[in-house]
Amino acid sequence: MKKFFPVAVIYALSLLSVSYAQSPWIKLKEELVFNNPPFKQCHASTMVEIAPGKVLLSCFGGSAEGKKDVDIWLSSIDDQGISSPQDVANGIVSDTLRFPAWNPVLFKSNTGKLFLFYKVGPNPREWWGMLKTSDNDGQSWSPASRLPEGILGPIKNKPVQLADGTILSPSSVEVNENRWTAHMEKSADDGKTWKLIPVDPDSKFDVIQPSVLFYGKNKLQILCRSKQGSVVQAWSADGGNTWGKLSKTSLLNPNSGTDAVTLKDGTQLIVYNPDVPGKDWFNGRGKLRVASSKDGKTWKDVVVLENGTKEEFSYPAIIQTRDGLVHITYTYDRKNVKHIVLKKG
Repeated sequence: MKKFFPVAVIYALSLLSVSYAQSPWIKLKEELVFNNPPFKQCHASTMVEIAPGKVLLSCFGGSAEGKKDVDIWLSSIDDQGISSPQDVANGIVSDTLRFPAWNPVLFKSNTGKLFLFYKVGPNPREWWGMLKTSDNDGQSWSPASRLPEGILGPIKNKPVQLADGTILSPSSVEVNENRWTAHMEKSADDGKTWKLIPVDPDSKFDVIQPSVLFYGKNKLQILCRSKQGSVVQAWSADGGNTWGKLSKTSLLNPNSGTDAVTLKDGTQLIVYNPDVPGKDWFNGRGKLRVASSKDGKTWKDVVVLENGTKEEFSYPAIIQTRDGLVHITYTYDRKNVKHIVLKKG
């Protein structure tokens, strides 16, 4: 195990941001995950808590996104440090055919089953969903299996589980370069079978990579990446069985992934790039913030994670662990993954 120590325990919140002096959030830890990583580039991190104080982290890594040598890597983070990344999945089809792997998503159901969803294929318009599972918290994994036709699994952000055990997996399709659509994939049998639920399929908005938030009494909200310059939302009043129309939120989105989570106290948090779209999809990813809301309608920035210019700080993942701490990971200029721990003061 490699040991990493916090960059700082910051009580002077002005160090987080000049304009967030009233933020209740304290940054407890800030660290780069990989020391001498076994890949040139990495992206699309995901996390899950597997035991008190222990988090698994996965991302894809290789020579560059979309190259055939891109595999899925897994590390653990606990009070002993960060484990060396292990190669746990790839896009090898046969001795002569190999595709890149993409966008892992970790999820642990209330039965204790650990899921590793990921995608394999030449590009996001032609990829397919893959799955590995573990019954021992990632110490060993099942053989890779392909998800049923039409089911992609969670595209970037974690599934959620309802009180009745239903798993909702936020998914999307890049139909072509000009059209994106979001949908949900629902399982009532711990991931054995899945049902596709559309989300406003005729909308004028092009959206992918939803995340799911809870508001009580079967009320849910999804927040999506879009091409239209804003984080785009939809609401469900029946536990995700049907969804209303897509609409803009007040949050900016430069065509970049976000992630969101509902905390135990009902607070909603989203990690996002607060910029407008640039000429290319990769513009506007130098700044990264956390915003908070109680009702999902009014959002307020509470933490600045990065305040860069031309760098890429993107594709965040956010979870709350059983101890109440908030863990955030994100792509750190494609060279590494940064891990942040926040505590509400």
